[in-house]
Amino acid sequence: MRVILASASPARLAVLRAAGLAPLVVRSNVDEDALLAAMPGASAGELVTMLAGAKATTVARQIAGDHPEALVIGCDSMLHIDGAIVGKPADAAEARQRWKAMAGETGELVTGHAVLRLAAGEIDRVAEGHATTAVRFGEPTEAELEAYLATGEPLAVAGAFTLDGLGGWFVEGIHGDPSNVIGISLPLVRRLLAGVGVSPVQLWSHDRTG
Repeated sequence: MRVILASASPARLAVLRAAGLAPLVVRSNVDEDALLAAMPGASAGELVTMLAGAKATTVARQIAGDHPEALVIGCDSMLHIDGAIVGKPADAAEARQRWKAMAGETGELVTGHAVLRLAAGEIDRVAEGHATTAVRFGEPTEAELEAYLATGEPLAVAGAFTLDGLGGWFVEGIHGDPSNVIGISLPLVRRLLAGVGVSPVQLWSHDRTG
């Protein structure tokens, strides 16, 4: 059974590889802005779970012909802080503004997950959910923040920070699952896999040799 990651995130791929899987990466082409606009007033958990499901479903339909027996994993992350729900910053100016508001504060990194199981090329079983991890941010100096912005890393990730990259220097601590902050919660994925009748240990040897 082939595992498909419906995300181009190198961080998510690295987490799954370190956990014994070697998924095929297929990027979805969903219109996230349109989907978000259709859910005004939704919570962070509802939004990211909806987006994760849309990405996984789109990719499942793309690959069903080549991989009729497959597991598709979709994810989407957002940061909930100061009553606002934010994704990737549009530019360096927005990332700078975000960091000035986040510095010294605590936010919640919320990641939606969807696991779809294909059988005979059709979506047979679906399990969805979201995970939340509290993140306590440090207070980078102005020079440190400008250097971080100049790397471009904050523009590529939800909340304008990473835990496993350069942004880790400016995270004081977390409460909850660290893999969720990186973009994919292994404990939640294990539960969702169980929901579609699969254990991750069944995938280890196949994907390591596949």
